[in-house]
Amino acid sequence: MSTDDAFAAAYRAHYWAVSRFVARRLDAPAHEVEEVVADVFAIAWRRRAELPDAPLPWLYGVARNCLANAVRGKGRYRRLLHRLTHHEAAHGRQTVTGPEAERPGSWVLEALDRLSPADQEVLRLTAWEDLTVEELAVALDCGRSAAAMRLHRARRRLRAEIDRTRTAVSVPGGGDGHA
Repeated sequence: MSTDDAFAAAYRAHYWAVSRFVARRLDAPAHEVEEVVADVFAIAWRRRAELPDAPLPWLYGVARNCLANAVRGKGRYRRLLHRLTHHEAAHGRQTVTGPEAERPGSWVLEALDRLSPADQEVLRLTAWEDLTVEELAVALDCGRSAAAMRLHRARRRLRAEIDRTRTAVSVPGGGDGHA
C-alpha cells in the first residue's frame, strides 16, 4: 500500500475518533474543533511516510500537540474571560444551582479536575480513548514502562482525590456528631 493510500485509509478509519478526542479536550465551538482536526490531518499528510501500521495512537499524539498550540494561542483570551468571571462573582452576579442540577458522575470529573494536566491526559487517553498501555506510550511519545508508571501514578492520585472528597462529604460540618 502506498503512503497516500495508507493516509487515506487512516483518515477514513479515524477521522471521527480524532474529532471526538479534540472535542472532549477543547471547550470551543465546533468550527474551532474542526480547525484543530484539520491541522492534525494536515500534519499526518505531510508526515504520511512516518504513519505507523496502527495510526490512531500516533494521531492522538499529533492531536495533543495541535491542541497545545491552539490552547497557547487562546491563552490571553481565556485569561481575560477568567478575570471577567471572577469579577462578576465578586459583585454578586453568580448563578447558583441546586443539588438536583448536578450531573451524574460530576464528582469524578471534579476529582479529575484537581489533578495535574498531565495526570488528566493520561487518564483520559486510557478511559475515554480506550488506549492500551502500548498505545498510550505511542500517544505520549515515551516508552511502555514510562507510560505504565505515569498511568499508575495518575490512578493513585485520582483515588486519593476521590477518597479526600468522600471524607469531606461524609463529615459535612467537620464535627464528630456530638452536640
